[in-house]
Amino acid sequence: MSIIKVSANSRTSAVAGAIAGMMREHNRAEVQAIGAGAVNQAVKAIAIARGYLHEEGLHIVCIPEFISVTIEGKERTAIRLIVEPR
Repeated sequence: MSIIKVSANSRTSAVAGAIAGMMREHNRAEVQAIGAGAVNQAVKAIAIARGYLHEEGLHIVCIPEFISVTIEGKERTAIRLIVEPR
């Protein structure tokens, strides 16, 4: 299962579709964002995905956590949002 990486410029509807697809296929999705704009887009995408999946009878929850990632040799703090069925 791959991690869905979100940037501040990500289209929320596209990310929501990816989250919904991961939930349908793997029953779990991981969304990663670095920075306030990216986290904003990720949370909005999860809300949209929740609507898509709710119509199919699947209720989801989101569990946030901090993680450290290395980008171009530098340590950065990211937010990982674990999406699971309720």
